[in-house]
Amino acid sequence: MSVSTSKSVHLAKRPKDRIIPGETFTLKTGEVPKESDLKDGEVLFQSLYLSLDPAMRGWLNDKRSYIPPVQIGEVMRGAAVGLVKASKSDAFPVGNYATGTVGWNEFAIMNSKQLEKVDIPHNGKITDALGVLDVGKVKAGDFVVVSGAAGATGSVVGQIAKIKGATVLGIAGNDDKVRWLRDELGFDDALNYKDQDFPKKFREATKGLIDVFFDNVGGEVLDLALAQANPHARFVICGAISQYNSSTPQGPKNYLNIIPMRIRMEGFIVFDYASQYPSAREQLARWLAEGKIQRKETIVTGGLEKAEQALLDLYQGVNTGYGMKEEKSSNMLMSISR
Repeated sequence: MSVSTSKSVHLAKRPKDRIIPGETFTLKTGEVPKESDLKDGEVLFQSLYLSLDPAMRGWLNDKRSYIPPVQIGEVMRGAAVGLVKASKSDAFPVGNYATGTVGWNEFAIMNSKQLEKVDIPHNGKITDALGVLDVGKVKAGDFVVVSGAAGATGSVVGQIAKIKGATVLGIAGNDDKVRWLRDELGFDDALNYKDQDFPKKFREATKGLIDVFFDNVGGEVLDLALAQANPHARFVICGAISQYNSSTPQGPKNYLNIIPMRIRMEGFIVFDYASQYPSAREQLARWLAEGKIQRKETIVTGGLEKAEQALLDLYQGVNTGYGMKEEKSSNMLMSISR
């Protein structure tokens, strides 16, 4: 192997509010692990693309959650798509592409049981299908509202709801994203939440009342949706990106509407559905091949040095679709881009 050094990004200081470039994380350089360092069942994994996800901000908080927080000094947690460079595992020969929670490393030794092969068009956001189908129980005739609709999860959720025969309203953060949702993804309508008349337009667009609300944002949009819910509406709480960087996050003011409207509001964690990953990925791949779903990625280049800023930009709404950090030029891009 010609490369002798490997970079990694570590948590240096827990942020109180927003991630602070140059303070929250630190970049370290070490030696690339050698093939002789591998134990039976292990591989040397080279990251090609890192996944950038809103949930990452929550992993930096030192509090009880569905997964332990990243500890000070630890490599930042994150999923990656990459290449097996050396192997002592029959399941992953050298040259195989794989994905797993590898962390923000250029190179890492991984147990092969922690990796999955990339052998179909791979969409890491299987949250999409599981959330809207299993928790939201979307069906033909439903009116579905999706917040964060131009993101990785929301954009696919809305398209799945359309496949199932629902009417879909998407909420996004700028007019270009609104046009993308309407004109390219086939949403029935979309609104820009930064429009000064957004609350009025939201109430007008939802006057028929909401059957399923798929929430990635929280805050004002969740409050507006609670006020417009049909009896027995299903609220799928996937995320609350508007609150992640606040030291004093705010809950919904209209929560009392849950009682008279008998709203079912449920949070979920995709890890709870691990047994369904293969079937969900196969279904998403089929829809992609049939042209029923489109997707889009925002690719950030420049190596691990850019990872911290790229994550910060995610919370500013810079990305459209799935946020990814390119670590190395590779033909792998062809199998995971839009």
